[in-house]
Amino acid sequence: MHLFKRFVLLFLMLSVGAAESQTLPKKDLWALFQQVPFKEKLNRDFGLYFFYPEFTEELKVLKGKEVVLKGFYIPLDLQSSQTIILSKYPMAECFFCGAAGPESVAVVYLEAKPPRMKVDQIVEVRGILDLNATDVEEMTFIIRNATII
Repeated sequence: MHLFKRFVLLFLMLSVGAAESQTLPKKDLWALFQQVPFKEKLNRDFGLYFFYPEFTEELKVLKGKEVVLKGFYIPLDLQSSQTIILSKYPMAECFFCGAAGPESVAVVYLEAKPPRMKVDQIVEVRGILDLNATDVEEMTFIIRNATII
């Protein structure tokens, strides 16, 4: 009987270890976004030059996976009330108002209407990462099917 208890204990320890190893470590998405180089290219539809991202392999691996992103809430007048913008920096320093680049903002498409939020409120979301390298009318970094956590 003593050997049986040891076996059960060993089995439980291995089960817990296996479950923990399947959980992806929490990534600093802002740091990964910052590593993305942008190249200026002509967009023939608009007749203008735009900066297009060249995603790193580490970021490409996360595409389609569940991620967590924490940032400052930036209010924008968007059509969908379930869409928010998160910034690495507060509004005065963000991509739209300050000197930061496109790697410092992400659009978040929420599954439900968000609660009322204040400018620069720190928000953390969980959702599916999408990367946009071609549509100049969409953000580069996208979190879909997201919830506020």
